[in-house]
Amino acid sequence: MKMGEHIQLQRVIGYFHGTIFLFSIIIGAGIFIAPKGVLKYSLLNVGVSLSIWTACALVSVVAALSHAELGTTFPRSGAQYYFLKRSFGPFIAFFYLWIHLFSTPAGIAARVLLLAGYITQPFYPGCFVPEVPKKCLALAILLCLGILNARGVKEVTWFQTVSTVVKITVLCFISLTGIVLLVRGKKENLARFEKAFDAEVPDASQIAEAFLQGLYSYSGWGVLVRIAGELKNPGENIPKCVITALTLVALIYLLVNISYLAVLTPKEIMSSDAVAVTWIDRIIPSMQWAISIGVSSSIVSSLNCTLFSASRIYFVASQEGQLPLILSTLNIHSCPVVAVIQILIFASILIIPSDLITLINYVGFTDWILLGLMMTGLIKLRFQEPNLSRPYKVHLPFVFGTLAMSLFLVLTPIIKSPKMHHIYVIVFVLSGLLFYFPFVHFNLGSTYFNKITCFLQLLLNVSPADDLTTGIIHEESFDDLVNDY
Repeated sequence: MKMGEHIQLQRVIGYFHGTIFLFSIIIGAGIFIAPKGVLKYSLLNVGVSLSIWTACALVSVVAALSHAELGTTFPRSGAQYYFLKRSFGPFIAFFYLWIHLFSTPAGIAARVLLLAGYITQPFYPGCFVPEVPKKCLALAILLCLGILNARGVKEVTWFQTVSTVVKITVLCFISLTGIVLLVRGKKENLARFEKAFDAEVPDASQIAEAFLQGLYSYSGWGVLVRIAGELKNPGENIPKCVITALTLVALIYLLVNISYLAVLTPKEIMSSDAVAVTWIDRIIPSMQWAISIGVSSSIVSSLNCTLFSASRIYFVASQEGQLPLILSTLNIHSCPVVAVIQILIFASILIIPSDLITLINYVGFTDWILLGLMMTGLIKLRFQEPNLSRPYKVHLPFVFGTLAMSLFLVLTPIIKSPKMHHIYVIVFVLSGLLFYFPFVHFNLGSTYFNKITCFLQLLLNVSPADDLTTGIIHEESFDDLVNDY
């Protein structure tokens, strides 16, 4: 990269590709492999289970529309982080960042291990996949995703479009097959729906757990707010993309679950680790390859979208001075490649342990804590800065409803059935103080970090973005650092 050449994040994602991004990150492996979580906490009550899937869709739409105001009011990448810093100050914003620094790589590591195991299993029929080849394949997949992201937004959107078309095709096949089976009206296909609500009804704690399971399948709807700095006309496109994508996802999810129940009994679903595979074995055993392609494309596209959007959070946090400056540099393809590399390094380290699910459980419910915090900040800004430009303004009942749901999902399990991992999460969050005060508040070691920044800029051929307003390495200071180094 030539000295004096300026780059910045490009607004190249329109309505169509924004909707594709939402599809990509929301529709992951869950709907193919583990829809039994809702059924489990619904006590195998089919009617309650389907009702919770419908309610989860409504909750997700309301929460996503409320959340969308963040990206339209502050149309920049990593808008959630910037919003929390403006609403509550740098201390709360750092805790949001601290959680994502570990939860995002952990989630990526768990999903890439799942994908690697799914790909390698056919080579080891009738036995467990050895850990070494599975983890080597997982590392190779991460490397490929990193190279793809480093190539820029256009290549990422092209890949997301192709992979999304593949998995939507597979889901539509499952949905239409279920509809055909129900229309034909065979007794065994209709049996589960004739007395759907006759089973035991779950209590409030179990309903909250079932909601968390269902809402996990809808997670990721905030991706457009993360990448708002690369969206065309975010004030208009973010709400439109949210409504379009979540409406279609909700319809597909409901039809897929109905299709599963039309073929399998609730007990059969509970005993299956891969519901979609069990379903296709019962219908067309020779079509297992289609489910394999659907699962693989879902995991890969969701991983890619997560990596793409999470790097933007670290990018803006670096701009705001809470992460090393090198993370806010861009390569010639306008990609924050150093932030991408950091996520991949963390995820690669977390691939080494064998049990990542426990780690994810420790930080999983913090998403709804953070969402409740954002809704509180949104209400706070409405009254503190009523004249702030808001191209899209959500109705306040939606915001209060999202806040109430957040409190319900977080507090109900803690009150009804407290567990040790709740304490672990609190300890983990508070441990961020050990890093916040010395490195952010008192800015210790800044000279040392500057020299490292200079070296990495030269090594990776990256430079600060044009839109940096604080903490920029200008050409003069860059020359000084080069001379010092």
